[in-house]
Amino acid sequence: MNRYTIEVRITPRQGLLDPEGQAVLGALRSLEFEEVGEVRVGRLIRLALEARSAEEARERADAMCRRLLANPVTEDYRIDIESVS
Repeated sequence: MNRYTIEVRITPRQGLLDPEGQAVLGALRSLEFEEVGEVRVGRLIRLALEARSAEEARERADAMCRRLLANPVTEDYRIDIESVS
């Protein structure tokens, strides 16, 4: 088995409201950061995973996202994999 570090970046789908992003945008503008045009707030999840291959690690991480980590109706996700062994 090989060890992998998996990073899953979860973001609200484009076109959907992002209340947290809007709140951060409002706060930045109130602090006079007027150059900020858009803010999207997401999550980063880092996992340590053992798998036979990078492809298997990606498949397992994708299954985790579909079943628990991301809401498929309102969120998109990206999976990055790094081998540590």
